[in-house]
Amino acid sequence: MGPMSETAQPGPANSNLPELTVSELAQSVKRTVERDFDRVRVRGELGRVLIAKSGHLYVDLKDENATISTVMWKANVAALSFKPEEGLEVVVEGRLSTYPGRSQYQLIAERMSPAGVGALLAQLEKLKAKLSAEGLFARERKKPIPYLPRLIGVVTSPTGAVIRDILHRLGERFPRRVLLWPVLVQGPEAAGQIARAIKGFNALTGALRPDVLIVARGGGSIEDLWAFNEEIVVRAAAESAIPLISAVGHETDTTLIDFASDLRAPTPTGAAEKAVPVRAELIERIGVLEGRLKGGLLRGLEKRRTEVRAASARLPRLETLFQIPQQRFDRAAERLNAGLVANTRAAQSKLDRVAARLRPQALSQDIARRRETLARAVARMAPAMKRSLEARKQHLGSAARMLESLSHKSVLARGFVMVHREDGTLVRAAKDLSPGDEIELSFADDKHKAVIEPPGGGPAKPRAKPKPGGGQGSLF
Repeated sequence: MGPMSETAQPGPANSNLPELTVSELAQSVKRTVERDFDRVRVRGELGRVLIAKSGHLYVDLKDENATISTVMWKANVAALSFKPEEGLEVVVEGRLSTYPGRSQYQLIAERMSPAGVGALLAQLEKLKAKLSAEGLFARERKKPIPYLPRLIGVVTSPTGAVIRDILHRLGERFPRRVLLWPVLVQGPEAAGQIARAIKGFNALTGALRPDVLIVARGGGSIEDLWAFNEEIVVRAAAESAIPLISAVGHETDTTLIDFASDLRAPTPTGAAEKAVPVRAELIERIGVLEGRLKGGLLRGLEKRRTEVRAASARLPRLETLFQIPQQRFDRAAERLNAGLVANTRAAQSKLDRVAARLRPQALSQDIARRRETLARAVARMAPAMKRSLEARKQHLGSAARMLESLSHKSVLARGFVMVHREDGTLVRAAKDLSPGDEIELSFADDKHKAVIEPPGGGPAKPRAKPKPGGGQGSLF
């Protein structure tokens, strides 16, 4: 439409626009806003924060130039992983709508996360899934915490309140030796120091090796606690051969080391409580068990006494047990006397018979017979030995004559000669010799050396010495 003149301004009765009620206009605006902005993601700072009794959350989301009223229903508020506070920068995801009762638009938030923390949380969930898939958080990897450790190793800051709380609580419950490994618990170098401390404790031996470890830190934001989410720390905790208790932050804080540790404590003080029992309670319990043990022993002894008395009442008397053996002994004693008398008489009779054969006249006759037998044997022995010696002498002479007839000396005595080479081997035939060979001639009475000359009497050339191993012998 063109601009109206000052004299011809149309009144309500002359307008072509449809006439709407306030509610109709408000609903139309609501539908338009919800259609065009059904999904938005907004970053801003929390202003006014109000959680109604119904559980719904009402906040102002603002920046330096504008403010948007924001509401989050109870179901979504319960899913928040942090507590909304004024001044906290957040990222809100939801849809735009209007509130007709006040003619204002508002953001209906379905999700809300701290700005800058969202990326950290996504990274944390990704690392958690990776380590969990490797089995670092498996229940079967968990080691039992010793009931009463001799030495407790603590990994924490040496200047914070954490170590004082741990020492104070241990002193109250059950004083134990504590070995502190000082580390940074926040900042870029903290994760490396914590991991090295855990590995360092595991490398100790002897009296300095702790029975249990406590890795502790006080509360803080997710950024403050991030060192305990680092992969190097989680792996060091999972690989620790010494049982490890994690106590990082407050009870509501959870870091990845809590999943890898053998036991999670809600606070550092709680870690001290889980590391040792209460000394007074232990003493009391030992006293109760000691009383029960003594009572059990006394009742057992009394029961055994009763059983022995009952068994004794059923046993026969001592004199009854010895009656039958005594009778057997008496009868045996009676038979023993008679047996001794009879045995003595039999031995005497045998002795008398032997004594009758041992008269001097009988012995003299027996000796005389044996002397005659010996004399006859001696008389026969001398001629027999003489004949035996003569026969052996003849046999020996015959063997000597045969040996002499077979000896090579008798052959040499008949004019033969035995030929040896220089190395002592016998020469069997003339063809085995060559001109120049040195030989030794053995006669019956002596030996002479000679050299083989060539046919015609010319000088002989020396011949190479033959190898040992010639024939058995040769006679010429």
